Amino acid sequence: MTIRILAIDDSPTMRGLVAAALAPEGFDLHLAEDGLDGLARLQQADPHLVITDINMPRLDGFGVIDGVRANPAYTSVPILVLTTESGNDLKDRARRAGATGWIVKPFDDAQLVRTINRVLGL
Repeated sequence: MTIRILAIDDSPTMRGLVAAALAPEGFDLHLAEDGLDGLARLQQADPHLVITDINMPRLDGFGVIDGVRANPAYTSVPILVLTTESGNDLKDRARRAGATGWIVKPFDDAQLVRTINRVLGL
């Protein structure tokens, strides 16, 4: 089975780095440029896992988490937050909203892949 991942980040550079880390691992990667774009692509991507930034225009990562969790088909899909933010208050808020994990940018490619595999039980 090919694992589908929806990665949402407003930075084209960061989307490229995520793609460079995950595509060689065989993940089916779907990229979105902000939270609204990500939620619009949710059903088409039908992800096994969502990766989202927090600070984005139009709809931030908390809005993404709320939007994914509000969709009955995706209430149990793991959501990883990938952000430059590292404050415990933001981590707690993300967990309360339904995020599964938190990765601080810049990220290590191998660590990102290990985290994804662990969260998905691979």
